[in-house]
Amino acid sequence: MQTFNAIKLAQRLLSDKVNRAKFLVDTTAGNGKDSLFLAQNSPIDAMVWSFDVQQAAIIKTKELLSKYSLDDKVKLIIDSHANIDQYFNRRIDVAMFNLGYLPNAQHKITTQCQSTIAALQKILGLLSTGGVISIIAYSGHQEGYLENKAVQELLTSLPSNIFTVGCWSMINHSNNPPILYIVEKMRGESYENTAPQ
Repeated sequence: MQTFNAIKLAQRLLSDKVNRAKFLVDTTAGNGKDSLFLAQNSPIDAMVWSFDVQQAAIIKTKELLSKYSLDDKVKLIIDSHANIDQYFNRRIDVAMFNLGYLPNAQHKITTQCQSTIAALQKILGLLSTGGVISIIAYSGHQEGYLENKAVQELLTSLPSNIFTVGCWSMINHSNNPPILYIVEKMRGESYENTAPQ
């Protein structure tokens, strides 16, 4: 039984920040597990926003949150994470991306490179000092490969005097194991993206 994977590692690395966060974003609701993690482990007065383009994902997330009586703490949005700036304009303490497709659903519907990069750029601009972002990318399918490549290019271009970025993957696994990126904003300087769109 595997007890150490990208999802569990992301949660471990983020848990201390989540415990003190006031505003958190799950950019890919999926089955609701990241939304539940953020809602369960953040302060009682914290607010979690959760986005997904699929109604099925929002329904699953709502059902999971209701089971734990946390549905009032999470604002569920049926929309692309690329549109987050249409819903709020405030500092984000923690954001989570779990890219790819909804588990046990159509593999044709997957996160897209262009919208993921747009969302990531917006969140980087809104990230609070000390704020963190986790991104789990899957490069085993064509869109995932392109998406991971674009994410990696953007993250490696971030100024090291403002952000620190780490990367983790299971190097003895075949078949394109997931890749976990962690971004932390160290200083309060503003970030304006200069990477190519």
